[in-house]
Amino acid sequence: MKTFKIGGVHPAENKLSAASPIREAALPKQAVFSMFQHIGAPAKPVVQKGDEVKVGTLLAEAGSFVSAPIHSSVSGKVTKVDAVLDASGTRRLAVYVDVEGDEWEESIDRSSTLVKQSDRTELDSKAIVEKIKNAGIVGMGGATFPCHVKLSPPPGSKAECVIINAVECEPYLTADHRLMLEHPEEILVGLQLIMKAVDVQKGYIGIENNKPDAIALMTEKAKDYEGIEIVPLKVKYPQGGEKQLIDAVIGRQVPAPPAIPISVGAVVQNVGTAFAIYQAVMKNKPLIDRIITVTGKSVKQPSNLLARLGTPFQQLIDECGGLPEDTGKIIGGGPMMGKALLSLDIPMTKGSSGLLIMNEKEARRVEPQPCICCAKCVSACPMGLEPYLLSKQSKLEDWEGAEKNDVVSCIECGSCQFTCPSHRPLLDMIRLGKLTVMGIIKSRAAK
Repeated sequence: MKTFKIGGVHPAENKLSAASPIREAALPKQAVFSMFQHIGAPAKPVVQKGDEVKVGTLLAEAGSFVSAPIHSSVSGKVTKVDAVLDASGTRRLAVYVDVEGDEWEESIDRSSTLVKQSDRTELDSKAIVEKIKNAGIVGMGGATFPCHVKLSPPPGSKAECVIINAVECEPYLTADHRLMLEHPEEILVGLQLIMKAVDVQKGYIGIENNKPDAIALMTEKAKDYEGIEIVPLKVKYPQGGEKQLIDAVIGRQVPAPPAIPISVGAVVQNVGTAFAIYQAVMKNKPLIDRIITVTGKSVKQPSNLLARLGTPFQQLIDECGGLPEDTGKIIGGGPMMGKALLSLDIPMTKGSSGLLIMNEKEARRVEPQPCICCAKCVSACPMGLEPYLLSKQSKLEDWEGAEKNDVVSCIECGSCQFTCPSHRPLLDMIRLGKLTVMGIIKSRAAK
């Protein structure tokens, strides 16, 4: 069975919510929309206090080419444009809307009728990309890179295939799994649209073999979609990383930055992104909601919720039975790459894939011990780096050495820290080094 060639680990899966069908979360009383819901320039508000909005109304326009517009997920009145604390712990500009009813823009098709690509033959690649851009679609796997940018390859680059990331290798998270089981054909049409947008004839959907029901269903449905292949993959973390997925599916290795997937002919999108693209292009629905997994060993009802953007995390946890008494930490995302949250008043954004409530025992870090030079972190690193060295160089502020040893290639998957028998905070230090070195590189380029 296919997988990537370098490194990888096998954390416990803990897919507690895998059998929980997607259910719609209740509307919030107030929705808060951060202008920083994507990589690139923040969105610029186009509404002000007192404005009435509907579901789908434009709240903010893209701030630059690498940016994305933001639309209201609720109907009601704008009460203010002010700061809000986001998942990174930073205060960001946001639009606040008090919810009144649930009135949608009339242009949005809310029916469940499947619209196939053959039903919309007038859509060429330019029109598809424009619809995706205007709908504010970004990568739904967590990176939140604006989709229209990925679908506009730089001069001299040519896509040869599209790969849909349906791996969901992060422990606990099951939103993508449920999406495949409940909306397989919408995903396939979304993939067709992406293939047409970048003018390729071959599309792949990579799924780890711990989701046999999804593999079977998608394989059966894909028989009616020419050029699309379902690729079962061996279970190994971090198979959902772009470079690891490309290696696993088509056997090509993406070189170190500034090389990107298109450098080896691949365009990679998350399975949730494919679904959002289907809704944007075929249903005129901007990105105003998404599926989020709320889970944890002490959570009463681990769930996959279809929730409106701007909904506070506290409300989503309440819908799953409330915050357990033994809560030690709340993670935005999964346990490997997610980050601890400072507050539950933080609003849900386009990149919110999961809320993991860890109990006190799980959340407690073991006291780090001296490095025993076992090199397990080197064996585990999927990028072929030397995590022990990069961590040491970051701690010593040896930025030149860290850059020389390719710290910017780190994908921050946490495999090194997970496998370290001395419980050293390798990823913590490497993140610091990567951020600092990237800043140095940008400053150097600006001179």
